[in-house]
Amino acid sequence: MTDNVLARIAELKAMDIVTLKSAWRDLFAAEPPPYNRKFLESRLAYRIQELAYGGLKPETLKRLAALAEELEPRGSRSRKDNMPVSGTRLLREWQGEQHIATVLADGFEYQGRPYKSLSAIARAITGTRWNGWLFFGLRSQKGAR
Repeated sequence: MTDNVLARIAELKAMDIVTLKSAWRDLFAAEPPPYNRKFLESRLAYRIQELAYGGLKPETLKRLAALAEELEPRGSRSRKDNMPVSGTRLLREWQGEQHIATVLADGFEYQGRPYKSLSAIARAITGTRWNGWLFFGLRSQKGAR
């Protein structure tokens, strides 16, 4: 059985794109996606093995579904959801001097001037480009807030 699976996977490299798409239709009972050849080959190879040896265990599928429910869809949180409450004062010491930015309803204030982003304030303070959220410690290097 293993030899047969390996032979079928090896044949994928020799197939032209029309034959690959035909194999997709046979193995998935659906139209192939408009992706490149490499994607089709790798997904077909997985499907051949899945059909021969079995797919994921039901417990694993349940666990994956539960984990997926816990995740928020991309873009579901708007930028305003991540903003600190208006009136919050952000403190940062830079080169021995303390800098204070205030969160406004529609942006930020620094030294009496309005700014649309923390990055603009960080640039005004340092003279170089910075991620403002990182500069003021609202986000770690790894992106956690």
